[in-house]
Amino acid sequence: MRFSVIFDMDGVIVDNGHYHQLAWMAFCNSHKIPFSENEFKSRFFGRTNEQILPALFKKNLPPDEIDKLGEEKEAAYRKIYKPRMTPVKGLIPFLAGLKKGGYPVAIATSAPKSNIDFVLKGIKIQHFIDCVVDDKMVARGKPDPEIYLKTASLLNTAPYNCVVFEDSLSGTKSAFDAGTKVVGLTTTMPENEHKYVHHVIRDFSEISVELLSEIFFQ
Repeated sequence: MRFSVIFDMDGVIVDNGHYHQLAWMAFCNSHKIPFSENEFKSRFFGRTNEQILPALFKKNLPPDEIDKLGEEKEAAYRKIYKPRMTPVKGLIPFLAGLKKGGYPVAIATSAPKSNIDFVLKGIKIQHFIDCVVDDKMVARGKPDPEIYLKTASLLNTAPYNCVVFEDSLSGTKSAFDAGTKVVGLTTTMPENEHKYVHHVIRDFSEISVELLSEIFFQ
């Protein structure tokens, strides 16, 4: 059976959560905002800058200010992460297997387009990806299911015919509530903290097209 595969980006195709955290820490320090690592992981991982920044500043912010502040943080992240960028183990062979088998592949991420281009070009996987949905293409960010419903629609398939790879609670809830099959990665949190998932892996060396078919579609 042909199914579609949708990847979140941060913490899924690249294990970059630590570098985002460093960039947010520097951003908060420069703006004299208290920063708690545990609070940040529980409240903000997997969410958009439109969701994060007003919460950090504890006030509503106009869109142009969110864009400016967001790019300040993202530029810092790209500078930190660029020399360290690498795909999650097993990703490239897994993508090659999906491509060979003719399985549609999409990215659905809360990241801004500048970061998406940065990562896809950085690990050279653009040719594997059929569709990208970013934070500007939806009205409601994760954990709302809109992004996965939209991605399934753009792939011309039903959500139940999609397998989603996610790493955060907001992401897995978004995918689960959209009605997809959900595989959690332990890049961001351990297996026992995952919710809203049907299967958990450490990295893509533990999964294959054949195994996905066995788990979800037989």
